[in-house]
Amino acid sequence: MQTQDKVTDKQLTDEQSREIAETIREELARRRISRQALAEQAKLSLSTLEKVLGGRRPFTLATTVRLEQALGVSLRRSAVMVTPLAASDVAPDSLGSYAHRAVTWLEDVYVTLRPSFGDKDAIFAYRTEIVWEPKVSSLVFREGDRTDAAYEHTGEVAVPHQSGFIYLVIIKHGQHRVITVSRPTVSGEMYGIISTLRAGPGSQLTPIAAPIAYVPLRNIPNPSLGRVAPDDGNYALYRKHLRRTVEESFALFLPA
Repeated sequence: MQTQDKVTDKQLTDEQSREIAETIREELARRRISRQALAEQAKLSLSTLEKVLGGRRPFTLATTVRLEQALGVSLRRSAVMVTPLAASDVAPDSLGSYAHRAVTWLEDVYVTLRPSFGDKDAIFAYRTEIVWEPKVSSLVFREGDRTDAAYEHTGEVAVPHQSGFIYLVIIKHGQHRVITVSRPTVSGEMYGIISTLRAGPGSQLTPIAAPIAYVPLRNIPNPSLGRVAPDDGNYALYRKHLRRTVEESFALFLPA
């Protein structure tokens, strides 16, 4: 036990501490969360977090691991090596090589919101669950409660460290559908862009991109699913989430 304590209490070098502090500041700015919120998620005192971010105290391995688990990203580039996790707990490189314990904060049930492709005034809402799937050693997402059940999808979740975004990907018979969203806000929402095909008359398909939002189910007391019209009680809330995608620059749509 004493040997383990010495390992986890080991101080990182000044260079390693500067790299980690810079990465954390970037993550805080990208996700729009406060240092207080991060300290609470990592079970650290705000004073400790302020000191390590300000360079007044070096990072320890224990503190670094807690912050990695809270943020779901690897903070150590040239930092000390730790015992690797079992292969079944690590996603493949093509999905970001993330460890299960580092992305548990993504596992949830979400109400998924996007504009209706068939009615310009309506919002299409359905349920999406993100869970760890041991058989493929990665997070997967499963859609449900769609009024167009034939188009319910299941796919893989990529969480690369470099970009700071999350990708929900479907590749089926060579066809691709990609959803790119931000990491969750402090209240758990994710915002971004869906790029897919819209079904038209007969066999006609048209490429389409639209804003999309994932809102934790627990944040909506009585969610409306399906095609949500302007007279629905949740319409204003849903529209607010979709507008937040572009109004707060989670995603940009450029004019032609």
